[in-house]
Amino acid sequence: MKQPSSKSLDNNFYPGQIITGRWHGKKYVILRILGEGAIGKVYLARRGQQLMALKVAHNAMSVSSEVHVLRQISKVQGLSLGPSFLDMDDVATPQGNITFYAMEYIHGEPFLPFVRNKGIEWLGIFVMQLLGDLQKMHDKGWIFGDIKPENLLITSNPYQLRWIDPGGVTKRGRSIKEYTEFFDRGYWGAGDRKADPAYDLFSVAMLMVNRSYPSRFYKEGVKGTRVILEKTSRQASLIPYAPIIEKGITQRYEHALEMKKDVMEVLRTQQANVPPPRKKKRISSLVKQKSASAINSSHARSSKKRSGFKETAIFASFLLILYILYLTG
Repeated sequence: MKQPSSKSLDNNFYPGQIITGRWHGKKYVILRILGEGAIGKVYLARRGQQLMALKVAHNAMSVSSEVHVLRQISKVQGLSLGPSFLDMDDVATPQGNITFYAMEYIHGEPFLPFVRNKGIEWLGIFVMQLLGDLQKMHDKGWIFGDIKPENLLITSNPYQLRWIDPGGVTKRGRSIKEYTEFFDRGYWGAGDRKADPAYDLFSVAMLMVNRSYPSRFYKEGVKGTRVILEKTSRQASLIPYAPIIEKGITQRYEHALEMKKDVMEVLRTQQANVPPPRKKKRISSLVKQKSASAINSSHARSSKKRSGFKETAIFASFLLILYILYLTG
């Protein structure tokens, strides 16, 4: 009897269900579903005390393809962007065998809400990190492909950009496997969907635009990329990055490091323009209050000011560290 294809199998797991791999014998406890896409579903699972993401695809070949990508990407020295591969196996069900793979579970805050709430400077910082990792991928012949906020998370301690879906990663020279229209140069009439560095850098430029246009927008007739430039010029927060965005969508960057250097210059300029904190004025003895409530209130205000100055200093130090890392590697 012919075994049913993976596409026809029921791959709906439920919280509390225990999945046992047929070949490796590892047991996974399903906790909840994390997401669902065109290829399959991703579940949060636990093996012992370790949390991980379990991906189950409609097609076993899709699982094998993504696992191959994860294994190859993990060999790229210094790349910290994506999740690490943990295991691949089958699970027996009444309908047949379902192929799945386990990868590192990345817990973090969605990219777009983070950079919108924290300030435009953080956009530049994370774009720099993204570009650095893209350069490492490109050097090894891999193109990210489906760059968009939904595929990016910000982890803490320290803040770091991570990607959570390897489905769009494509070998250089081949056709892009997955894309999202707003970030796709083909949609905007700016080129084909062949995997090359310029495709990724176009998407990075659109990622920056998306920060100020969270609802996104559509092309208007034959205007194509002109719409993007017009929208960019209307947002004050994007003005410092406008030349970078223009070079990205017109594909005048040959390497990700060129774009990274330009972003770094914008951050340096912004930091140089931050005015130093004003010196505290002496408090006249005539207005000093002896009551405990007044003293406590003054102490609280002073603490808040010191906290604000401390945060500014920390951010400046963070930028300096990034610049040193940029110069040295």
